[in-house]
Amino acid sequence: MSAGRALRSVAARYRRTAPGEPRAVGYLYVVPAFLLYGTFLLFPFGQTVWLSLLHWDGLTAASWAGLENYRGILTDPALRAPFVHALVLLVFYAALPVAIGLLLAAALSRFRVRGMTFFRTVLFLPQVLAMVVVGVAWRSILAPDGLLNDLLRAVGADSLTRSWLGDYTWALPAVGAVGTWVETGLCLVLFLAGVQRIPRELYEAARVDGAGAVREFFTVTLPGLRPQIAVALTLTIVAGLRNFDLVYITTSGGPGNATSVPAYEVYRRAFETNQVGAAAAIGVGLALLIFVLTVLASRLVEGRNNG
Repeated sequence: MSAGRALRSVAARYRRTAPGEPRAVGYLYVVPAFLLYGTFLLFPFGQTVWLSLLHWDGLTAASWAGLENYRGILTDPALRAPFVHALVLLVFYAALPVAIGLLLAAALSRFRVRGMTFFRTVLFLPQVLAMVVVGVAWRSILAPDGLLNDLLRAVGADSLTRSWLGDYTWALPAVGAVGTWVETGLCLVLFLAGVQRIPRELYEAARVDGAGAVREFFTVTLPGLRPQIAVALTLTIVAGLRNFDLVYITTSGGPGNATSVPAYEVYRRAFETNQVGAAAAIGVGLALLIFVLTVLASRLVEGRNNG
């Protein structure tokens, strides 16, 4: 009997400590990834938050600033303007690509198009190009003697020609138009993949009920693409708010500060004007803005989906 009890005790102990059974063992598998995440993301972000609380030029001793750098973002027009420009660019980087992608996906789901693979590849091509290459190419196209003005002159629209990237009114929309060109292909590929997962029976039922193209879009295509819309909005919002290289290559924030965005302002203040504390505060504010807008976009889509 004592031997039987001992065996049962060992078996019970083994069951309690079997690999993978306790929750603590599962956490061990997460530790390596968490260490990398903490080392390369959380720790640098914590350092940035600390620097944002200081007055520091990057060379001499730092002094305590408290929340003064953050107050500057709210009160200084020169610090507020880049955030306003970033929100304007979201129209071009997120709203327009998602809307155009939805319209194209709806049209392609209703009509069969030959060469779909080639079509998707061409539209997705801007995503695989380095943004430096995109910036250089479009800077040449939008130059005063560039391709766009040459086309306008060729069709007799000389009055519309201008220095697109040097005009205070048109510089920001011009940069935004490049962002629309880059992000539309990503949205379209996501939506086309989502359309293929929508049961064809739903389209057939809608057409039997006499639904036209518009009604079919709102009753079948749009509800079926809500998960893809959430992904597309998240990716495009992040891309729009983190925009640096395109602005740096095309306008360098000019003319004046007409195209300055938070990411470019972080670079300028940290490495050109030696305002490391203010640059860190802008970086923290940008991270919070990205987090809030992406969460709101996801909740909005998921809320409608659940409703």
